Amino acid sequence: MTKSKLPQMHNVGIVVESLDNAISFFEEIGLQLEGRTTIEGEWSGQVTGLGSQKVEVAMMVTPDGHNRLELSRFLNPTVIADHRTAPVNSLGYLRVMFTVEDIDELVSRLTQKGAQLVGELVQYEDSYRLCYIRGVEGLLIGLAEDISGK
Repeated sequence: MTKSKLPQMHNVGIVVESLDNAISFFEEIGLQLEGRTTIEGEWSGQVTGLGSQKVEVAMMVTPDGHNRLELSRFLNPTVIADHRTAPVNSLGYLRVMFTVEDIDELVSRLTQKGAQLVGELVQYEDSYRLCYIRGVEGLLIGLAEDISGK
């Protein structure tokens, strides 16, 4: 038996309370709204195992078009758990990392809009400056600036 070939990773999904706020936040980081729709029907509930569902979805894409972030707001069924304030060492916790061009300027802009640094902005060898922030709705976001000169 041979392993399946993985042509690409399509997206990472995050469930949010406010799609508008999440879209605005990720646009501030540099992603672009690729599309927005409501998904419902028997087929969608069969995929997720939730049965009857209605979900508002926004697909955000990186400027190069290679990576996507799917933001979802469940209208039905209601959200039953909230992991947004869990510490970064929680099992199954989600963190999305973005490479950015000017981390100082972006962190300044994001903190002015309510984001908070989780720890400190640090430098890893001569390769990256990076940090974690809690963004919109407490989502954990990693930011990294390549300083290697490559």
